[in-house]
Amino acid sequence: MNKFYGSILLIALFSLAAIAQPNTIGKATVPDKTAPIAADVAANDVAKATLAAHGGEKLKKMTSLVQKGSADLTFMGQALPGVFSTAVSGDKYYFEINSAVQSLKQVYDGRSTYSSIPGFSLPPMTSLGFPVLQRIGDNGYVITALSEDKKKKKGFRITTPEGFYTDFFVDEKTSQMKGYESAYDAGGRVVTTSVEVDEFETVEGLLIPKKYSQRFDLGQITAYANFKTKQTLVNSPMAEDSFVIPK
Repeated sequence: MNKFYGSILLIALFSLAAIAQPNTIGKATVPDKTAPIAADVAANDVAKATLAAHGGEKLKKMTSLVQKGSADLTFMGQALPGVFSTAVSGDKYYFEINSAVQSLKQVYDGRSTYSSIPGFSLPPMTSLGFPVLQRIGDNGYVITALSEDKKKKKGFRITTPEGFYTDFFVDEKTSQMKGYESAYDAGGRVVTTSVEVDEFETVEGLLIPKKYSQRFDLGQITAYANFKTKQTLVNSPMAEDSFVIPK
């Protein structure tokens, strides 16, 4: 695979936990063609049950989450093995992926964002997917029912104060998150993504996705990624330089 296609895939890959926009971090810009129905008690009840299934107050009080593992990517029939590393502590975060073709790193220190790809930045990785579950019950994080085209599935939508949304799908019996979907703007191109969780692990009383697959629909191009976490640390002290912007 050449570096051009490798770069596109890596950018799509790290949309796993972020909404992509060039040169800025701000409001979601993708128009939602399947707007959710009005908030209701049932959606909030499902969300609260899902929070409880993943740790409840322990998840709400989580101070840091570090994960490292493998990321096997498939793009236009080409396989691209790699490794990933992510860390979140409050609003601060970093993520990094390395492969033989291309690497990508982004850091947010609470004020400024650094991206190893000049002119390209991703909003906070707490805006999408599993990290958003920690925000259930917080002011500004709106919980609504799924849109009509997804009503056959049990779940709910969380919309962040910035307008980013995640549709969570929940297991009927366990209330655990089975997967999620979202859509976002990546440099003027609408990207939709869906995740299916294959395996969880319990760490410090929290149920955290360990193995999961993700599909990225880039319009005329579709990419796939399989993630397998090999190390997860919860509430570990973070070094002072963990989120320092590279010079």
